[in-house]
Amino acid sequence: MSSKFKDPDRQEDATVDDALTQAKFGLFNYTLIIISGTIITAVMLECLSISYVMTVAECDLQLTTSQKGILSAVVIIGIWIQVKRCFLTLTRVFATGIIVSSHLWGFLADTQGRRAIIVPTLILSFISTLISSFSTTFVWMAVFRFCTGFFISGPSASIYAYLGEFHSYNTRSRAIMGASFVFGTGCLFMPGIAYITINNEWELAVPFLDIIYRPWRLFFVVCALPGLVCAIALLKFPESPKFMVGQGDTDRAVETIQWIHRINSSKDEPALPIKSIVRNANTKSAGSIKGFKSIVKLIWDQTAPLFMKPYLVRTGLICFIQFGTYVTAHGMFMFFPGTLNQIMIAQNLGVDSSTICDIVHADRSSITLGNETVLLNCKQTLEETTYMYTFIADVFYMLGVGLITLIIDKVGRLAVLVFIFTCSGIAGILVVFLAMPSVTIWLYIILLLGCYNINVINAVAVDLFPTNLRAMAVSISLMFGRIGSVFGTNMNGLLLDSHCEATFWIASIMMLLCGVLSFFVPDIHKKTEASISVSPESVVHVEK
Repeated sequence: MSSKFKDPDRQEDATVDDALTQAKFGLFNYTLIIISGTIITAVMLECLSISYVMTVAECDLQLTTSQKGILSAVVIIGIWIQVKRCFLTLTRVFATGIIVSSHLWGFLADTQGRRAIIVPTLILSFISTLISSFSTTFVWMAVFRFCTGFFISGPSASIYAYLGEFHSYNTRSRAIMGASFVFGTGCLFMPGIAYITINNEWELAVPFLDIIYRPWRLFFVVCALPGLVCAIALLKFPESPKFMVGQGDTDRAVETIQWIHRINSSKDEPALPIKSIVRNANTKSAGSIKGFKSIVKLIWDQTAPLFMKPYLVRTGLICFIQFGTYVTAHGMFMFFPGTLNQIMIAQNLGVDSSTICDIVHADRSSITLGNETVLLNCKQTLEETTYMYTFIADVFYMLGVGLITLIIDKVGRLAVLVFIFTCSGIAGILVVFLAMPSVTIWLYIILLLGCYNINVINAVAVDLFPTNLRAMAVSISLMFGRIGSVFGTNMNGLLLDSHCEATFWIASIMMLLCGVLSFFVPDIHKKTEASISVSPESVVHVEK
């Protein structure tokens, strides 16, 4: 981004959207999509790695079933309280932590920069995960997983705004879905990493901590490495040009777009004929804000408009749809490897005509102490077939996201949302009734594939709100999504052993309800090919 791109002969003014269109779609965009998709993968690995660990770490950490639900959720929520007796340490988790962290990172991303938040939070998340791998008790594990969740909340929302703001309106959805395809590809490695890392029986004594360092602890660290690598890679990338324009730094935004154009074009192609970027008059700079009252006022100014007209309805709909999607996509997946492992064991024993819930209820490896289910037989490994099915689920996810990426601009976002929500909801209901384990496993996978829509909803949210509110809007919608994760994981932890059918009914109804609500999202039926004219009114529109 050298000053040599500055050309006094350039006479044209342009919106950011027009300038990005002229910069073309090329090497820079593909590289950023890959990094963004890897960051989304890193967030997934941090959040979902515990689903593999719960079954094999229960002896080391003395986990009960409800504690597994809490440990799954604590990455997402962040605050815990200590209650009765040593073996029942954590019995309730509140969503206060994730509300604070999501709001905090959304505010900082909108005022200090997307990249300025993504890089340090990825590094801090890695450090927290590394420390958590040495946890000696459930309580300490929960504390450090909370810290991981607190930090990983930063890039999980900001990366969508960061990626989207490097693309024009016509390519934004495709770019976000492209990153989701990279994410799906990254997901393929999770079962393999888990199999290679966890399914070993080596152990290393750590005398000064009085622990045995086993493969499941190393698995945490391996899952945190992609985030660290992406943080280092982003050090070479600039801040979002739309954020620069919002902060009044239009000259640097022009240099950034010229730099992008240089990477995407041949060396002989002249610089873009752009003199300056048209700034959205409604955008306020946070650079000069000083003092606690001013910061609080700015936070209020960033948040309050989302819950007022004209954004109230769209904020409410996006938040509830994210909530319902995460109840199933995250809440049900957290117990998928463990439940699948029970089914595999049952099939190995000759059980071929029982529902999933019958198998869960009839699990002979557990007893009930008071209100808690405690496993009698501790396993340090999982059935190999369990890894195979989780790998297949990830393949389906990757292929599905790739297909959605190709067709979303043609069929529209509404058709994608409704179709996926409907199929997922119906599959979840069928799981309850079919007494064919080999078939219900596939239906369970289809239920989990409602997670496709998380990325579609994020793409919708990016276009529904203006630049100065976008990161906050995505953060708040994902905050409600994570509250859904908390609800789903704790619901499963409390009900799966005793009311298994209810967990599938709740998740399925959520999917169907989200499908109905998708019809009411403003402008959801519009396709991204729609042209955008340049006028004083459309400047506000394209800056969205």
